[in-house]
Amino acid sequence: MLTALRQQFRTWLFRPQIESGTVTLNQRRIFIVPTRSGLGFAGVLVLMLLGDINYNLSLGYVLTFLLGTTAVMTMLHTFRNMVRLEVRAGRADAVFAGETAQFVFHVHNAGALPRYRLILHDKNQRRVMFDISAQQSVEVKLPLPAARRGWQHAGRLTLYTEFPLGLFHAWSYFEFDTRCLVYPKPATSLPLPASSGQNGTGKFNVTGDEDFSGLRGYVAGDTPQRIAWKALAREQGLQVKQFNTQQGQILWLDLYLAPAPDTEHRLAILARWVLDAEAAGLQYGLRLPCVELPPDHGIAQREECLRALALFGMSDSTLAAAET
Repeated sequence: MLTALRQQFRTWLFRPQIESGTVTLNQRRIFIVPTRSGLGFAGVLVLMLLGDINYNLSLGYVLTFLLGTTAVMTMLHTFRNMVRLEVRAGRADAVFAGETAQFVFHVHNAGALPRYRLILHDKNQRRVMFDISAQQSVEVKLPLPAARRGWQHAGRLTLYTEFPLGLFHAWSYFEFDTRCLVYPKPATSLPLPASSGQNGTGKFNVTGDEDFSGLRGYVAGDTPQRIAWKALAREQGLQVKQFNTQQGQILWLDLYLAPAPDTEHRLAILARWVLDAEAAGLQYGLRLPCVELPPDHGIAQREECLRALALFGMSDSTLAAAET
C-alpha cells in the first residue's frame, strides 16, 4: 500500500511522459535536495551557531555564517551545473540477445561555463559519468543488457549531479521514445539445410565446391569457423572468410526445418543459419508463418531476416508490455 501511494505521488509530482526531439533542462524540470553530507553539514552549522550564542564568540559567528554562505553558493553551483542542458536521443544499433545495447544520447551545453561530473543512469542504477565543455556537445552511451529478443526501450532515465562539493543533489527525469532492436541469440554452429527448388515444393542437394572469394570485417554473430586466424596473426584485424557458390543455388530457411522442440530455439537456429548463409554468399530466403522474404543476399537481406526473427510473434499487446 505504501509503495503504491509513493508511486502515485511520484507520478503526480514528476508527470512522466514519453518524449521525442530535444529536451531542454530548465528550472521546472530540475529538482534539488540536500544530500546526506549536506544534512550533516547543516547539523554542524546549527551546533556551531548554538555554541556561538552560548559563548558569545564573535569570530565563531563569522566562521558559521561564512560556512553557511558557502553552502548556499554550493546549491546555486549545483543547480547551474545542469540548467540549460539540451538532451536528445540518438540511434541505438541492433544487437543480439545476451549482448549489451548501447543507447546513445547527445547532450549539448549552450552555456558559457563547462559542466562537470554529470551522471546518467537508468532505474537499475546502470550509469555513465561525463563532462561537457562550454558551448560543446558530447555523445553519451549508456550500456544496457539486452536479455531477450524484440524491441528494448531505455525506459525512464535520470540525469543528476552533486558537483561541486556533494552537499546537494540536483536531478531531472526524462524518457525518450528511443528503442533498440534485439535479434535472437544465434544457436551454436549447425549444418545449413539442403538447398530448395524455386517452387518451394521440395528439397534437393546441390553438389559443387565453394570458392574462396575474399575477406570481410567481422560482424557480431559470425561463426568462429570462418574467422581468418592467419590474417589475425598477421595483425590485420578480425576478419571473416567469404565464399561464392554456383549460380542458381537457393536456400530456403524455414521455421519448421529447424531441429528444435520450441519456437525460441528454432528462431535461434534460424538466426545462425542466416549468418552462415550470408557468410557463405548464398542466395537465401526466410519462411515464417505469415511472413516470407524472397531469396537474396547481402547486408540488407541479412538485416531484414534478422529483424523478422526478432519480431516474430510479437503482438501489439506484447510490444506495449515490453515498453513498460
